[in-house]
Amino acid sequence: MPKRPFRAGGPEPVNMPLDSATFGVLEKFEEGLNPAEFTNQKDAEIIGYGEISSIFSLKKIPEYAFKRLPIFSNQQKADNYVKTYEDYCNLLSDAGLNIPESHIHIVVKKDLPTVLYICQKKLTTTMFAHKLIHSLSQDQIDILLLRVVQETEKVWVHSKLKSPQMQFALDAQLSNWVLDGDVKTGTLFYIDTSTPLYRLTGEEQLNPELFLKSAMPGLRWVIRQFFLDDVINRYYDFRSVMIDLTANLYKEKRPDLIPQMIKIINESLWISSNSLTANDVESYYKEDKRIWQIVQVSRRIHRWITTKIFRDRYEFTLPDKIER
Repeated sequence: MPKRPFRAGGPEPVNMPLDSATFGVLEKFEEGLNPAEFTNQKDAEIIGYGEISSIFSLKKIPEYAFKRLPIFSNQQKADNYVKTYEDYCNLLSDAGLNIPESHIHIVVKKDLPTVLYICQKKLTTTMFAHKLIHSLSQDQIDILLLRVVQETEKVWVHSKLKSPQMQFALDAQLSNWVLDGDVKTGTLFYIDTSTPLYRLTGEEQLNPELFLKSAMPGLRWVIRQFFLDDVINRYYDFRSVMIDLTANLYKEKRPDLIPQMIKIINESLWISSNSLTANDVESYYKEDKRIWQIVQVSRRIHRWITTKIFRDRYEFTLPDKIER
């Protein structure tokens, strides 16, 4: 696929280099960072976690949220990721999704992993979909859930129109959607662009091994053998993505919304006769919870061994606990 400028909600390219001031602040921040003890950073605050990244804000650059990916052994591999990232953003934008403005910056330090930062235009924290389901009225929540399903459908519609050799997908969970404006007419942004999910002639363009970088080396083969393919493959199946979206309501403490979510999804043309059931969602949730508990435990063990036994630098910032 030819490299194209990333468009966010419009025809103008916005994925441009960082300005010199932001560049300097970010370089200085990385130079003084101890990722395993991020809470000691006075000028930064963790605002979320991805599967292979931590997400934070910087007081000196309040207009952006930063995703830090310390998962590359050299700059060439980071550059390859940038190409995949840009292509993926273009695919989502071409499908009709709204993507926030973003910039990429790579930091190369001797004897340390190459670190890639995705700098994404910050959106209003209270307008994330997983927070809105606790503050909107029931009618408004129904509209929001319907819009999330409709936005997700655009990916499968556009993917079908593409060449048979092309597949792309997304993670539709509620924390990846942010509303700007009224629930009926406002812009709904999709923000989880840091895990580019697309395939050419059946080959994954994002190296799946990147998902294993923060796991304990001794357990990576277990995760690779039993979980990795399953976790990635399910994102390419619309029904599986909808089950994952619905099961996410357990994590967000709104299981009471599951019947309505199932009703909305089962009216989708992409579900057809293979309707979702509450048992499908509950079974999936239990299995998914088990998988990610194993991954999180392996990460914490790896951090403890690295920092306490070998007295070495650990490159990832982990949450104390993720409730699922």
